[in-house]
Amino acid sequence: MVLLVSACLLGLRCRYDGQSKRMDGLERLLALPISLVPVCPEVFGGLPTPRMPAERQGERVRALDGRDVTENYRRGAEETLRLAQLLGARTALLKERSPSCGCGAIYDGSFTGALVPGRGVAAALLQESGIEVFGESGLDALLARLAEGGAAP
Repeated sequence: MVLLVSACLLGLRCRYDGQSKRMDGLERLLALPISLVPVCPEVFGGLPTPRMPAERQGERVRALDGRDVTENYRRGAEETLRLAQLLGARTALLKERSPSCGCGAIYDGSFTGALVPGRGVAAALLQESGIEVFGESGLDALLARLAEGGAAP
């Protein structure tokens, strides 16, 4: 099985602030006989690390300085999907609240830390394309699905 994983959750320093967000419980995932493929849709879309923070504002993504970076996010989402299809990945574990990878809740676009129900650009495209997406808080659910053979191969 191939599992796409947000690169920052694996400890790679690709977040907007140049840091990582290494996931608690990563060791349990690393112990499984699966292939983990790190992805960072923002980097795939041509954005640098570090970069200006960005949030979704409706269908658009804007950086804190007001720049519209929607096309970078769309291109990154498309490249992430392309990689998933190339490798046969049917499941992804992505960084919650991100304007790209967020699933369930994302920042509301006001840059105040407020959350709203929603999905990031890449998470939405992956889900719409039939790829099951989990956020890092869903690691236990993902591991349970893998243990019962319920996650897509």
